[in-house]
Amino acid sequence: MKLNWKIWVLIIALVVSVLFIAPWSVFEKGVVIKSIDKNSTESFSGLKSGMIITGINTYTINNLEDYSVAVSEIFSNTTSQLKVTVKTKDGSFILLMNQPFKMVVGAIPSSKIKTGLDLSGGARALVRPVNVTLSDSEMADLVSVTSERFNIYGLKDITIKPVKDLQGINYLLIEIAGATPTDLEDLVGQQGKFEGKIGNQTVFVGGKDISHVERSGQQAGIESCQTAQDNSEYCRFSFPITLTEEAAKRQADITSKLGISQEDPQYLSEKLDLYIDGNLMDSLFISKDLKGQVTTKISISGSGAGATRNDAIVAAEQSMKKLQTVLITGSLPYKLEIVKLDTISPNLGKEFTKNLIILALTVFAIISIVLFIKYRKLKITAAVVLTMFSEAFITLGIAALINWNLDAASIAGIIAGMGTGVNDQIVIIDESVSNAHISLKERIKRAFFIIIGAFFTIIAAMIPLFWAGAGMLKGFALTTILSVMAGILITRPAFAEILKKIQGD
Repeated sequence: MKLNWKIWVLIIALVVSVLFIAPWSVFEKGVVIKSIDKNSTESFSGLKSGMIITGINTYTINNLEDYSVAVSEIFSNTTSQLKVTVKTKDGSFILLMNQPFKMVVGAIPSSKIKTGLDLSGGARALVRPVNVTLSDSEMADLVSVTSERFNIYGLKDITIKPVKDLQGINYLLIEIAGATPTDLEDLVGQQGKFEGKIGNQTVFVGGKDISHVERSGQQAGIESCQTAQDNSEYCRFSFPITLTEEAAKRQADITSKLGISQEDPQYLSEKLDLYIDGNLMDSLFISKDLKGQVTTKISISGSGAGATRNDAIVAAEQSMKKLQTVLITGSLPYKLEIVKLDTISPNLGKEFTKNLIILALTVFAIISIVLFIKYRKLKITAAVVLTMFSEAFITLGIAALINWNLDAASIAGIIAGMGTGVNDQIVIIDESVSNAHISLKERIKRAFFIIIGAFFTIIAAMIPLFWAGAGMLKGFALTTILSVMAGILITRPAFAEILKKIQGD
């Protein structure tokens, strides 16, 4: 049987969609590094996000279970430094560690389809500048600065983009897949204006008067740990920074006017006070030897507390990392207000998707039964169902091609597109069996006239949803449009030809 070119277009589209969706990595073994802290031992050793781990020491890593077993057994009941060899597709890396890896790993994706926050879990914040209206160019600058801050802090799998609501108000949508909202809230909720002051005079400002921040090495890290009276632990950190010549001269000018401390003659009468967003973070003694001296090298310190020594170390490292980030990037150009902060569990996302798909399959099964009862032809029913799922598969292929993150709204849009497709196919079937005195070709044309009119109506209805809810419904709008476009250009014409074959024309 010779196939019409429209059917061949459908077959080719399905084959291409398979290539877009299912990469050759589906046959790979191992686990992929999803995120890794830039300040970590793992990062310093050369490991990077996106690398595929295939072995650790003598353990072969085929999946997440192998990885968990290997890490658990290697680091069980040990406090001494261990030599750990991590084997990846890019080579082997040797690490000296006394605790489990802090990097986040995941299963190698079985497809190129990316899932959004609703499905993979994580944190989402919708933020806006306080008491200021930004232009599109200013919003783009804000996105750039915010992205730099998160990248330096070491957060991965992050999406930062400008969105608008129906009133035209600009927002910043920040999503971190697979993370809690703690880092998101801390970094976004504060403008991060860092100032070093002596008395009431500003010596330097983060991101402006600092030319270098030491983030690793012997001089940067945990300085000491002590036990408090309540048996809690606290640890101090320190790291050096380099001031610009202008800031160093400013500091020399201010200290030249200070006297010697009466309490401790080794220091000057005033301290160097460190502020973030106007809140005093720490006060550092100034050596009397620095009086009037132009020095570009100074040391920044702080502390972290916890119930245990390890908790205190972790807290101190986190505080140091945040402070280093603010010193490097400077303050955000605008004070940001978190309008909405969500935490999405990946389990809830998977359960929601599962229930949504089950519901959709149930509905379409009922539709198939109704179609069979109405037309009494199994071939017609099968053609409708196959065309419907072909349309959904092509939509997924397009989403994989453009790297669109599929969230719950996107899946709902695909299902809506499938429903529209079924409706259009019913129109084609009804027109094909009515008005027998008109040729089948003309009847199909009449059906397509109705379908194209409905298509433009759907497009017109979907366009406002790109901005509704500050862009939260963009996924639904996009996948619905992609689905109906795939239907109009590929699946509907192919279905009409299939229907002709079934009816013997």
